[in-house]
Amino acid sequence: MKPMTPRDIEHVFESLRKGLVPERGMDTFAVGIEKQRGELHRQLELAESGEGTIKFLRGGYGCGKTFMARLALLDAQSRGFATSFVVVSDNDLRFHRFDDVYRKVMMELGTSSCARGALSDILDRWIGKVEEGLIATGEDENAPDFDAQVRRRLDEDLASLTGGQAPADFVRVIQTIFDLKQQGELSEAGALTSWLCGSGNVSAAAKKAAGIKGDISSRDALDYLRGVLEITKAAGYKGLVIIIDEAETILRMRADSRHKSLNGIRQIADAAGGYRGLLWLFTGTPEFFDTRYGVAGLAPLHERIRFLKQGRFASLRQAQLELSPFDEARLRAVALKLRELFPSADRNRLDSRVSTEFVERLVKEVTAGFKGDVGVVPRQFLRVFINNMDLVEERDDYIPMVEYRFTPEALSAEEEHALSGKPLTRPDAEGEGPVPQEDVW
Repeated sequence: MKPMTPRDIEHVFESLRKGLVPERGMDTFAVGIEKQRGELHRQLELAESGEGTIKFLRGGYGCGKTFMARLALLDAQSRGFATSFVVVSDNDLRFHRFDDVYRKVMMELGTSSCARGALSDILDRWIGKVEEGLIATGEDENAPDFDAQVRRRLDEDLASLTGGQAPADFVRVIQTIFDLKQQGELSEAGALTSWLCGSGNVSAAAKKAAGIKGDISSRDALDYLRGVLEITKAAGYKGLVIIIDEAETILRMRADSRHKSLNGIRQIADAAGGYRGLLWLFTGTPEFFDTRYGVAGLAPLHERIRFLKQGRFASLRQAQLELSPFDEARLRAVALKLRELFPSADRNRLDSRVSTEFVERLVKEVTAGFKGDVGVVPRQFLRVFINNMDLVEERDDYIPMVEYRFTPEALSAEEEHALSGKPLTRPDAEGEGPVPQEDVW
């Protein structure tokens, strides 16, 4: 991981103040998840060695699934992978439509040097490597036919990388993007790059330049993803990591959409091994994996990724990787890490007023306010804790041990559900049987 900059530190605390997971800097206060993180590192090593793989991260609300997924993304980028972090939504991501999935993956495609929308940069890096390779073999980059040689090598590499299986439009668009860039027509090249990312808002004129019609279809989308994966590796990246966060959102969809989405995940899982260098990481709640409205209702998927536990023990290497709920020791450790990281003008005053004794008191009062269920309180605990550090920093006369009184915030619907311990009810699912198996790709 890169050293934390003042801007990174400010980002961490601004995110936590709002109850959000930071997008960077989590490594500094990641405690209690070393074994799970090690398993995700093993998955990255498999992808780096040329395997295609898939992993499912399971845990209840408040266990830190999104935190772990964000940390996995940063670990992947630090190892030289391109990444994409997609949050499942029942509004703008119909998961059974692979063109929707592809579009979201490409929209969030990032690298260590380009946070989002990185396809154009990846294409440029690949073209640059082809040019460097030609120069290394003695070709003159100033020769009038050098661009033609590059174009010819790109065509050869495309055929080789994709095994000749890439959609014809995929190949034509990349060829046209190169030609347009060499001609200085950057706007037109950008429009075709947007089309290649799944955008449906590309002009007919731009499409005509590449000899294509329409948009990328659901049936072809994962073939396009394979092409992007191969180009990403040819550009010098180790592979691609795609994170699908909050898969339990699928449970809120209408029955037909939910069935198709679960079938979509089944097809991705079945095909994962054929995408060499690609790691899929899905996050979801036990309810998503274990109920008949979720994975357990689709036998072919459930049998493949079923969660196995022997007493208190679950292997980290099985398809589902379990995150344990927070406990008091972990909350305390996170608080002390954040106190160490907090940017203070007077470190001694901060440490003495936000003392270890105060941290202990805060842990006990917040967890007591939620019936001792530590698993649902991390979001509120961290906001309260950071607020106290902010007050110490802002006010010379603020003494947390004297002034602080815990008042619980309103719980989110998810936290209320987790605290109640009751199973999720689906009024629209009366009499609904197991998920029907069907192909949507």
